[in-house]
Amino acid sequence: MADKHLSTQFDSELSSLSSRVMELGGLVESQIRQAIYALAHFNEDAAREVVETETRVNAMEVEIDRDLSSVIARRQPTARDLRLLMAISKTTQNLERVGDEAERIARMVRSIIEKSGTVRALPAGELNVAADLASAQLRKVLDAFARLDVQAAVAVLKEDDLLDREFDGFVRKLITYMMEDPRTISSSLDLLFVAKAIERIGDHAKNIAEFIIYVVKGADVRHSPMETIESALK
Repeated sequence: MADKHLSTQFDSELSSLSSRVMELGGLVESQIRQAIYALAHFNEDAAREVVETETRVNAMEVEIDRDLSSVIARRQPTARDLRLLMAISKTTQNLERVGDEAERIARMVRSIIEKSGTVRALPAGELNVAADLASAQLRKVLDAFARLDVQAAVAVLKEDDLLDREFDGFVRKLITYMMEDPRTISSSLDLLFVAKAIERIGDHAKNIAEFIIYVVKGADVRHSPMETIESALK
């Protein structure tokens, strides 16, 4: 009976930690939305809000890590429970880094606003497609994490190529603009940093998807080709 009570307590602690990861994910998603809005409208107030939110994101990461350490020390989990706690830790780290990327976008937007003369001639609006893709990837992977849905995680991994192609195409276009008009170089570099930050958001979503597969299947699929991943799931 005591063992069942301890098991119930442990399950409750795992559920609480997972819920707080989702809460952190929701906060980071709101950061991304604000950053995308700031970019689309060159809105300094929205950019400032993204930067200010980063303090809350960092604090939540520290709190979750502290509670994770406490649970591991007290419960000494094994097998799938240990994999879940490791995945929660890695997911928390990746979400905090997504917040960093959103903050980077916001800071670049503020820099672009200060150089408003040349940016209007650049294809900044084309970043909206990549930004929407990255935001959707994060939303999908958080939903997959909540349900520990392996197939949904694999779908996120497959979508990452779309974001990479958007990034590569945008970089090629920026290089053309800079070659044709050297006055656009400074603002183009700001936009390049924004594009890279968006691409990195997709990379972090991909990392979380890989952790989901690790929890459920016990297979470490990091840096593996899709054929290997799909084979590991059979």
